[in-house]
Amino acid sequence: MESNDVVEVTGQHQVLSSVSIDEVIEQSIGSINAIQILQAVIASLPALFDSQQTYISIFAHAQPTWHCTGSNSTSNISCNSNIKSNICRVSKSDWAWDSPNVHTSIISEWDLECASSFMTGFPTTCYFVGCLLGGLVLATLGDSSIGRKNLICLSSLVMSLAALASAFSPNIWVYSAFRFLCGAGRAPLANCALVLVTERVGKRWRSQVAMIGFLLFSIGLLTLIGIAYLTKDSSWRTLYLYTTIPGIICTLLCYFFLLESPRWLFMQGRTKDSMAVLRKLSSNTLSYSTSIMNNIGALQKTPNNTSLFASLNILLKKRWAVKRLSASVVLAFGIGLLYFGMFLGVEHLGFNIYLTSTFTALLSLASYLLTFLFWIQRCNRRSSLLGFCVISGATSIIFAVIGKNVHVSLTIGLELVSLFCACMAYNLVLMYTVELFPTCVRISASSLVRQAMIFGSVFDPVLILLGRQNMIYSYGVFGITVLVCGFLVLCLPETRGKVLCDTMEEQELRDNRSNLII
Repeated sequence: MESNDVVEVTGQHQVLSSVSIDEVIEQSIGSINAIQILQAVIASLPALFDSQQTYISIFAHAQPTWHCTGSNSTSNISCNSNIKSNICRVSKSDWAWDSPNVHTSIISEWDLECASSFMTGFPTTCYFVGCLLGGLVLATLGDSSIGRKNLICLSSLVMSLAALASAFSPNIWVYSAFRFLCGAGRAPLANCALVLVTERVGKRWRSQVAMIGFLLFSIGLLTLIGIAYLTKDSSWRTLYLYTTIPGIICTLLCYFFLLESPRWLFMQGRTKDSMAVLRKLSSNTLSYSTSIMNNIGALQKTPNNTSLFASLNILLKKRWAVKRLSASVVLAFGIGLLYFGMFLGVEHLGFNIYLTSTFTALLSLASYLLTFLFWIQRCNRRSSLLGFCVISGATSIIFAVIGKNVHVSLTIGLELVSLFCACMAYNLVLMYTVELFPTCVRISASSLVRQAMIFGSVFDPVLILLGRQNMIYSYGVFGITVLVCGFLVLCLPETRGKVLCDTMEEQELRDNRSNLII
């Protein structure tokens, strides 16, 4: 025990007269228990439905298969169902969709088979634009006025209701508007949940509980694939109904049972509420007295500014924080362009869409397990991110150059290697960002980084459609971008093994001591 700590024992109560919020959190919840695990699962559960809404376009917007019709279709050289582009050059009466239900996709229901790449990709682009704008507007609320828990509930509710409304869209324009709202609502969801679960456990268990959200994200994609396969002959609207109603139930579960971050409560001057949460999460039976609350409260006597962009103002006042944020944002843009592009482009690889999607989901699941059970604890952030960006970018470029129809086994191997490294880079950069910034601006900073990823994904639908003719426009662009952006990680400090700071001053002081300020 440190010499400046005075220990008073009254009955079974142990009291520390001079403590910090970080010390109290480590003493209270440093050891993991069932309550903390359950809370981490509840906070991470919306990620399952977030994943479904992010990738539902793979199936709802898929190009259905078709066949030639008519008694002499076999001899009619103008109709050849093996040449997909031929569908736009033959009469509507000479071909038909393979499925008797023409509503299996928005393409067949709204006659978009010959529409431009911009039109067919417009709903997906609207979704990611909504993610971009929604994150910029809503993310700061998690640091300022409404907190982590309420932001998760609000985000999940807006996402689920907008997705439910999408199922009743009469045309592509209304549908695109609801996809925009869905994206705007879900924008801060995953990032806020990640911050919340990492702030409610000791530093030893930070990566393990963070893994829960990523695992549920992969499980969400796997369940989406299963639902899509079982409903492949039904309307695409059915797919939306099966994925949104459980999401609304999940929102109610979070609202009634999820606990707020004790760090955020403390930073808002709500010391008693912070201590109450710590007692519920505590892995021991200590009862903290009023003297401890007073000592903690003395560290932060007044609550933070709760205006909408207060945390951004705090963040942008520090030169070191602006440099750190700028490098992180550009790095995340490159990773996001490749990561989402690899997932959204599985339809155009020429393989079975359900099988390919399953392989990509399992690959991402394996990357999450490797990242959070092994990599986070043992490997440096900077060198790992640089390595994964270089490997993923290089293999993606090679894949684009040789094409998908030459040496099939080689191209599949290159695609899997690129995707796996993209998943690892995606996982690491999200966790890395949480560690780079203090509690008072953590959600705002990490949300801006995540928005940079989303901004990269805005270009993916068009690039993927252009890549149908030449993969240089899709996988080539993905690879070059992540290669160039990946080297910016060298401008960021290493954070492995560092404790989470709560204020800008504390972060600056600790970084100066470690010579980490860039």
